[in-house]
Amino acid sequence: MRDATRDCMEEFLLHAEEIGDDIIDDVEEMLGVVPFIFKKMRERPRAFALTSLGDFMVSRPESLEEKTAELIFIAAAAASCSEQCLRVHIGAAKMAGATDDEILDTIFIASLIGKTKILAQSLRVLKETGHE
Repeated sequence: MRDATRDCMEEFLLHAEEIGDDIIDDVEEMLGVVPFIFKKMRERPRAFALTSLGDFMVSRPESLEEKTAELIFIAAAAASCSEQCLRVHIGAAKMAGATDDEILDTIFIASLIGKTKILAQSLRVLKETGHE
């Protein structure tokens, strides 16, 4: 790493505590709660500032409305069976204006991917074992 880059990072990380506080406040405003993982990661201020800032930026891209981003979070959480993330993002989607029907349809769409994954993997194994 170049010296200038290292110096820039060190300057940024001198403010890790206050950056972490701001991120916690913003996350609570955005999601309505502070997820457990944020609270635990906050115990390591420098790592928390770096990782959560990137996550925060990715979670609110300029190209998507907040509600759309939250519906995508719901789909991803449902497809990955992440119950706590699902709880958090259902609440955040409602705060962002998503209706119960939009949330339900998002979960139904996500379930198709789960079903397809199971079928694709299982049917390939069935074929490979000579049973068609």
